[in-house]
Amino acid sequence: MTRFTFARRAAAFAATSAALALTATPALAHLHPGEHGSFAAGFSHPLFGADHILAMVAVGLWAWQIGGRAVYIVPAAFVGTMLLGFALALAGIALPFVEPAILASVVALGLLVALAVRLPVAGSAAVVAAFALFHGHAHGGEIGAATEFAYGAGFALATALLHAAGIALGYGLGKLASSRGQTLTRVLGGLTALAGAALVLGG
Repeated sequence: MTRFTFARRAAAFAATSAALALTATPALAHLHPGEHGSFAAGFSHPLFGADHILAMVAVGLWAWQIGGRAVYIVPAAFVGTMLLGFALALAGIALPFVEPAILASVVALGLLVALAVRLPVAGSAAVVAAFALFHGHAHGGEIGAATEFAYGAGFALATALLHAAGIALGYGLGKLASSRGQTLTRVLGGLTALAGAALVLGG
């Protein structure tokens, strides 16, 4: 098996995983904090929502495309601002259009990856932070009976791991497919944007 064939299969696997994420149902999206603990409830929250998974992996892919300091600054900006949105929700401060903004983030981040848009690191961090605020607010709005700190730590860790998965996917495709790595990640970005559009239409 050639490196390019393996890379194509890896890309196909990633695309299939994204498609399977779309089948996640609300029943699977939340663990009951009383049964599983607040940390587990928070950790599971982004992992079984297609919109959260697609957006957060796309953040990692985009950070890899930009390279340099963006690899850690862009994901850190997302996680930090997401926690700010979480705090706003806990404080009872409403944000308009939370769910539409989250769905828009999937399409927008997918397009940024598909087009391999390169902004200054600060600008890239600002873009993902704008979307992260709404993701964090959504997590806070569905905290239920969970303990705030443990729940927040759970979804922050899950989010960081999804970012890391996107970065690792970028590095993996780049190593396996050499110059074709950017092309393959751009294809994944396009698939992400399409999946986001499907979520919008399905909603």
